[in-house]
Amino acid sequence: MNYKLIALDVDGTLLHDNHELSQENKDSIKAAVSLGAELVLCTGRGPVSTMPIMEKMGLSGYVITHNGAVTVDLKTQEVIDQFPMDAEGLQPYVDYCREHGIHFDVNTAFGLYIDKADQMTPKMRSMYDEVFLEPMNLPHWSELSEPVVKFSAFGDLETMNELEKEWNTWNSPFYMVRSGDFFLDLMHKDASKGEALRRLAASKGIARENVLAMGNYYNDITMLTFAGKGIAMDNSPVDVKAAADEVTLSNNEDGVHHALEKFVIGVK
Repeated sequence: MNYKLIALDVDGTLLHDNHELSQENKDSIKAAVSLGAELVLCTGRGPVSTMPIMEKMGLSGYVITHNGAVTVDLKTQEVIDQFPMDAEGLQPYVDYCREHGIHFDVNTAFGLYIDKADQMTPKMRSMYDEVFLEPMNLPHWSELSEPVVKFSAFGDLETMNELEKEWNTWNSPFYMVRSGDFFLDLMHKDASKGEALRRLAASKGIARENVLAMGNYYNDITMLTFAGKGIAMDNSPVDVKAAADEVTLSNNEDGVHHALEKFVIGVK
């Protein structure tokens, strides 16, 4: 199959657990692009922490960010597609997190807001620094200049499991998905990696059978099932593997490289 669009998740897929991009993955991606494929990163990260990865690989094009809520043109750094949320509808979730001491952030396409940004602990500061983000103090909803596209709560695994269980009982207008063991995200009800990838492929006239996607977590399932070839990493949960057509090696074993060798580069 001639894959014209290759969608890669970032954390737990493209990058090793130490957040490094291996030379093997980088070289295989360049080889795939040289054969005519276009690469799009499809991640829960925002554009600010995603675009440098594309630049490190010497690639242009698009990044699908915030779990599909925002698609950005890398060349112009303009938002070409997004799913704005009803920000005021998030207030019950904000109140719940504050009442239970659960850290949360509110994301616009390029902005990140938290409670009391000037009082962050060193641990919290280092977490944001790791992905090149500078949190700002969360203002009143009416004072935000850009649409809200994602709300993220995070904590230890037990806390997030309990939070997901609790919020699943709410009559929520939002799409809720786990983007990692320690993260629970809310977005517009129509936003997902799969839907954003579908819309991008359609805008380019690329049929779904010519799309290949790789991911490792629950927020990747929609794009794995949309793509003509959905590939899960070996470090994926069982449900994610079950949703995929194939399973490659883990992210720490350069599973992206091995999958591209098998399904793109080595195909004659």
